[in-house]
Amino acid sequence: MSEIEKPQGPKIKHKEIALGKLRFDCLLAGNKKDDLVVLLHGFPETSFMWRSLMSDLSSEGFYCLAPNMRGYSVNACPKGKKNYHIEMLVQDVLDLANALGKSKFHLIAHDWGAVIGWQLAYTFSDSLISYTALSVPHLKGFYKALQTDKDQQYRSRYIKKLVVPFIAEYAIRKNDFEAFRKLWKSSTKEELNDYLSVFRKRKVLTAALNYYRANLGKSNTREIGEIGVPTLFIWGNKDMAIGAYGVGEGHQYCKGPYTFLELDAGHWLIQTRYPEIKEAVLKHLNA
Repeated sequence: MSEIEKPQGPKIKHKEIALGKLRFDCLLAGNKKDDLVVLLHGFPETSFMWRSLMSDLSSEGFYCLAPNMRGYSVNACPKGKKNYHIEMLVQDVLDLANALGKSKFHLIAHDWGAVIGWQLAYTFSDSLISYTALSVPHLKGFYKALQTDKDQQYRSRYIKKLVVPFIAEYAIRKNDFEAFRKLWKSSTKEELNDYLSVFRKRKVLTAALNYYRANLGKSNTREIGEIGVPTLFIWGNKDMAIGAYGVGEGHQYCKGPYTFLELDAGHWLIQTRYPEIKEAVLKHLNA
């Protein structure tokens, strides 16, 4: 772990954590003696999305780590989609926790972070104290929806555009990320500026798109089974990307203590329904 450290707002510090040749930009908050909570962002966002929750959780006695994940950290951005397979993304999370001296931790994750989280909860259940997934349901349910549910197929039609090299990058960068700005309407100005500062780095956008290119499709999809880790799943019933069918199909695979919270909200839950998220997460972590 490097000694690069600077304030990032109330109770939050920036620290660069080295894993071999890769160096991850991370936000830290709280007392390192407390239980660790790892927070994983989705696409197209950064660790900045978690700042409010990190401040609140650290005030309640949790040690929080939110990395800019592989591809989003400029010094942890290897070239080529082969470097973005789900197994590598999962291992990054375990290694970042270990770098802080923690072998077990709580995990909170949204969107692509939640995809990684479900895989981690299945493959390395002994490493998790609890899991909180936002927006994306258990992957077995979600993948079934992709294969059989016309509504989910319609909602996921954008993926076909994202996996096309060069064309996707060009379309997204057009008019200074106009396409992304439409998605970020609920974000604060500070959040927006942080997102743009990351995605304007040319290699970062391709790396972020490599999450789709390396992990979706029949030859790349990883099947997971039942989850025994205590799990909280939060979904907005107006989510433009995740329909009800996959959510309903996913519940049956959560065999440990399981809480489902449905909100009258869209995909950007942290930005639009923060009080409910905070309350549910704290209750789950303390359980």
